[in-house]
Formats: sequence, structure tokens, C-alpha cells
Amino acid sequence: MSDLKEANLKAGNLKGANLRGADLIEANLERANLERANLEEANLEGANLKGANLEWAKIEKANLEKANLERANLEKAHLEWAKLEGANLRGANLKEANLEWAKIEKANLEKANLERANLEKAHLEWAKLEGANLEWAKLEKASLEGAKLEKANLKGADLKGANLKGANLEGADLKGVDLKGANLEGANLEGADLKGASLEGANLEGADLKGVDLKGANLDGANLDGADLFMANLNGANLKGTILLAANLEGTNLKGANLKRAYHLSLDQLSKVKTLYDTKLDEELFIPLKEKYPALFEVPDYDE
Repeated sequence: MSDLKEANLKAGNLKGANLRGADLIEANLERANLERANLEEANLEGANLKGANLEWAKIEKANLEKANLERANLEKAHLEWAKLEGANLRGANLKEANLEWAKIEKANLEKANLERANLEKAHLEWAKLEGANLEWAKLEKASLEGAKLEKANLKGADLKGANLKGANLEGADLKGVDLKGANLEGANLEGADLKGASLEGANLEGADLKGVDLKGANLDGANLDGADLFMANLNGANLKGTILLAANLEGTNLKGANLKRAYHLSLDQLSKVKTLYDTKLDEELFIPLKEKYPALFEVPDYDE
């Protein structure tokens, strides 16, 4: 095992180097070329890798706790089971990198590029991902509890069974995202774009969904107990079998939505919506609503 603790390798050319199991604690590797290097099980705790090139590098099971990887290039790098707790990855390029099972708690990934990255079963609790690009990323069963994802791009991402409890996704782009069975309890999704998203069986209990665009989304069997859907757009959405106990539907656009067999849905809740034009409702709700609030069933003078 190489002992390179606190070594100064700034701007060094280590392309293809075998540093497996090396001790690189607090080493200076700023702007170093580590393309295709083998850093498996290496200890890089607190190391400076700012602007380093780690493209295609093998970093499986390496320790990168509190390492500085700001603007580093980790495209297609192998980081399975790596420890990145508290690491600085701000603006880093992790396109198509493999981070399966990686521990990334409390890491800074602001504006990082994680397009098509594999983060399945990764631990990202309390991570900072504001403005990050996670388009088409694989996040199945990943843990993102308390993560900050404001204005992040998650278009087409796979978040099946992911834990996003208490996460902040305000203004995030979640178009076409797969959130089947995901836990979004108490999450902030205010102003997020969830057009065409798959949310079957998802837990959205107490979630903030104010002004969210859920046009054409599938929420079959989702739990929306106590969720705030104030002014949300659910045009053409599937809400069949959803739990809507104490959900706020004030100003919600339910044009063409399917609310058949929805649980704990009251006349009072539905009387406050924006429109029920072409909405599919159970008869016990449809008949009294049509009688008492006929204006809700009229053709709306807007198209959303």
C-alpha cells in the first residue's frame, strides 16, 4: 500500500496509475490527471481533487470523506460503495458515473452534472443538490431524505421506491419522472413540474404541492393525506383510489381528472376546486355537486 499522505501531486500526470489501497489522506491532487487510474479502496479523506480529471477512474470502495472534488471530471467513473460523506462536489461532472450504494450524505453537489448517473440504493441524506442535473439518472431505492433539490433537473429520472421524506424539490423539473412507490412524506414540491409523472402508490402525506403541474400524471393509489394541492394543475391526471383525507384542493384544476374510488374525498373539498369539467367522479359525489355547484361543471374558458 502506497503511503502518499499529504503528498503534493498538484497537476501531476497519474493517468492509468495503480493507486489501489493507497493512503492519500489530505493529499493535494488539484488539477491532477487521474484518467483511468485505479483508486479502489484508496483513502482520500480530506484530499484536494479540485478540477482533477478522474474520467473512467476506478474508485470503488474508496474513502473520499470531506474531499474537495469541486469541478472535478468524474465522467463514467466507478464509485460503487465509495464514501463521499461531506465531500465537496459542487459543479463536478459525474455524467454516467456509477455511484451505486455510495454514501454521499451531506455532500455538496450543487450544480453538479449527474446526467444518466447510476445512484441506485445510494445514500444522499441531507445532500445539497440545488440546480443539479439528474436527467435520466437511476435513483431507484436511493435515500434522499432531507435532501435539497431546489430547481434540480430530474427529467425522466427513475426514483422508484426512493425515500424523499422531507426533501426540498421546490421548482424542480420532474417531467416524466418515475416515482412509483416513492416516499415523499412532508416533501416540498411547490411549483415543481411533474407533468406525465408516474406516482402510483407514492406516499405524499403532508406534502407541499402548491402550484404543482401534475397534468397527465398517474397517482393511482397514492397517499395524499393532508397534502396541500392549492392551485395545482391535475388536468387529465389519474387519481383513482387515492387517499385524499384533509387534502387541500382549493383552486385545483381537476379538468378531465379521474377521481373514481378516491378515499376520504368530501363535497366540501370538491366545492373549492377550480373546475370539475369532464372530471370522473363517483355518483355519490357527482350528483349532489352538480346540483349544488353547477358552475364547476361548465366548460372552462381557459386551457391548461
